Amino acid sequence: MDPALLREREAFKKRAIATPTVEKKSRPDGSSQQRDESKKKVRPPSNAPKLDSSNYKTMTGSSQYRFGVLAKIVKHMRTRHQDGDDHPLTLEEILDETNQLDIGSGVKNWLQSEALVNNPKIDVIDGNRFAFKPVYRIRDGKSLLKLLKQHDLKGLGGVLLEDVQESLPHCEKALKNRASEIVYITRPIDKKKILFYNDKTANFVVDEEFQKCWRAVTVDAMDDGKIDEYLEKQGIRSMQDHGIKKTVIPKRKKPPNKKRQFKKPRDNEHLADVLETYEDNTLTQKGASASG
Repeated sequence: MDPALLREREAFKKRAIATPTVEKKSRPDGSSQQRDESKKKVRPPSNAPKLDSSNYKTMTGSSQYRFGVLAKIVKHMRTRHQDGDDHPLTLEEILDETNQLDIGSGVKNWLQSEALVNNPKIDVIDGNRFAFKPVYRIRDGKSLLKLLKQHDLKGLGGVLLEDVQESLPHCEKALKNRASEIVYITRPIDKKKILFYNDKTANFVVDEEFQKCWRAVTVDAMDDGKIDEYLEKQGIRSMQDHGIKKTVIPKRKKPPNKKRQFKKPRDNEHLADVLETYEDNTLTQKGASASG
């Protein structure tokens, strides 16, 4: 080989070694970087509790779970009362009968100290025992009739059938045995049945002719004004003092129209004597000049 070329080649290698170079590392693509970040976000922390079927009920739980436990207890206590079991139970006995012994200690404390104590459908007995609290304290058909009689005498009206069903154990049997002493009325607003005492002493026989006249008269399409007018034509005035009286507001009397009198200005009232003297002197001077 030509020695000149070899010398040039060696010189080029020396220059290349002497020249500093910066190595550029290849950057990852944006899509791969996003995938790495998403993996980091999905990865749960190491100290978080694991959820499994064995410990999910022992955790603190949401309010929905708590009130679900409470609703189940209240429903069970109502059913017990309606079946005739009115003896109080402890919280452990209630949870045992409702198959809820696996609830957490936090929920138990909440039931014992707050939920059952403040519930309007639960009675607290001796501080740690609970029983159902019905709307009416009635035990049999006899006490039901006594309640209806009291409502009738005091003018309190009837009693809701659903309240009686909730309060009276073996309600259907008691109502069937006392059917002749109870009157059922369906309320037109919500179609709920109301129970009234059937007071047989108020029964009386109505003459058939009066019944026919009563049924012949139709007042469905007539208002109170037309009924009053019809009674007045028939010479009946006994209904004029009944019904709702309308209060008539008296009309205010208008004051008589008076002509407006313009008042004299009250300025310079303290100079009234001076002005009169000035006017008198002026008139005197004018009269003297006229006569002269």
